Amino acid sequence: MNTEIISRVSKATLAGEIAFPELVQLLLAAGVEYYHIDYVGGRKRFYGAGDEVVETPITFENLPPVAAEFNQPAVKAAIVDSQLHGQKYRPFTERAMRAGVIGYYAFLTGGCVTYLGRLGCQHTEWFPGRGPEAEKSE
Repeated sequence: MNTEIISRVSKATLAGEIAFPELVQLLLAAGVEYYHIDYVGGRKRFYGAGDEVVETPITFENLPPVAAEFNQPAVKAAIVDSQLHGQKYRPFTERAMRAGVIGYYAFLTGGCVTYLGRLGCQHTEWFPGRGPEAEKSE
């Protein structure tokens, strides 16, 4: 994996300078298959095909605590605001944490993101044109 690109993309995401579709393209080009966001631990871990791992910090200060209960409609609303209205990463992070998201896995080659709650609750969001509904239409 290209650690320089991963570090640069990670910082640009935190700064609100890059949108998710561009992030996906750049990380795939850098050799990332999937990544894990850990809000509780304040870390991002990027994983490559050869079991390589690159870790970068989440440097946001004064984030809200993660809510005890997982609020799936609030998670979905935060995702939609990012997809349709260009919401930046920090507001998305704050909303996700308030909705009970402890972290998520973005499976770039798999085409989905799975958001996780404290009690094992989860919500999977598929990339456009991917997932079970897309397979039914083929």
